[in-house]
Amino acid sequence: LVASLSSVWRRLLHRGVRFILREEDREMADGISSFWGPVTSTIECCEKNYAYSSYIAEFYNTISGVPGILLALIGLVNALRQRFEKRFSILHISNMILAIGSMLYHATLQHVQQQSDETPMVWEILLYMYILYSPDWHYRSTMPTFLFLYGAAFAVVHAYLRFGIAFKVHYVILCLLCIPRMYKYYIHTEDAAAKRIAKWYVATILVGSVCWFCDRVFCKRISQWPVNPQGHALWHVCMGFNSYFANTFLMFCRAQQRGWNPKVKYFLGVLPYVKIEKPKAQ
Repeated sequence: LVASLSSVWRRLLHRGVRFILREEDREMADGISSFWGPVTSTIECCEKNYAYSSYIAEFYNTISGVPGILLALIGLVNALRQRFEKRFSILHISNMILAIGSMLYHATLQHVQQQSDETPMVWEILLYMYILYSPDWHYRSTMPTFLFLYGAAFAVVHAYLRFGIAFKVHYVILCLLCIPRMYKYYIHTEDAAAKRIAKWYVATILVGSVCWFCDRVFCKRISQWPVNPQGHALWHVCMGFNSYFANTFLMFCRAQQRGWNPKVKYFLGVLPYVKIEKPKAQ
C-alpha cells in the first residue's frame, strides 16, 4: 500500500511539475514574466517578450540604450574637463537618465517604468528649449522658472493619468518648437565641421524615425521574417547619436557666442567633440 501511494504521489508530482512548466512557457509566449508579472505598460514594441531572459522583457530594446549612455558620458567628461556652462553638464546627465529610464521600461514593460522613460523625455526637451532660447531671453529668471514648473506639473499629471497618443502629440509639439531656433543656429554657423555635425543630427533623427515607424506599423509583417531587424532598438541607437550630435553642435554655437574660439576635433578620429580656448580673463 505504501509503495502504491508513493508511486501515485510521484506521478502526481511529475504531472504537476510538467503543468507548471507548460504554464510558464505559455506565460512567456504571452509576454508575462514570472519575475516582473503581467505587462502593465500601454505600449509594446515589435519584439518577442522574454526571449532570452525572464528578467528582460525586450532584450534588444533594452541593451540598445547602452550606446546613448556611453555617448552622453563622453560628452559630460568633455563639458566638465573644459569647464563649459553647467547647463551642458546637466544636458548630458539628462541624456543618461533618459537612456537608463528607457532601459528599465523595456526590461520590465511596467507602467511605472514607462513613466521613467516618458517623463525624462519631456524634461530633456524642455532643457533643450532653455539652451536654445535663453541667449535672447531678456528676463533671465522667468524662462527657467516657467520651464521648471511646466516640467514638474507634467510629471505630477503623468503619474496619475495614462497618456497614449496625447503624449506623442505633446512631445512632437515641444520638438517642433525647437526646430526654428536650431535652424537659425545652423544658418549662422560658418564652420564646415560644425555644420557637418548638424547634418548628422538631422540624418540620425530621420533614419531613427523611419526605423521606429516601420517597427510600429509593419510589426505583423516583420514578425514573419526569418530575422527581426529590431527597428525600435535601431531607433534607440540612432537617438543616442542624435542627442550627442545635438549637444555637440549646441556647445559649439554657445562657445562662439561666448568668444571661446571653438574648434571641432575628433575622438579616436571618428567621434566629433568641441575644443575651446577661453580668454585668460574667464
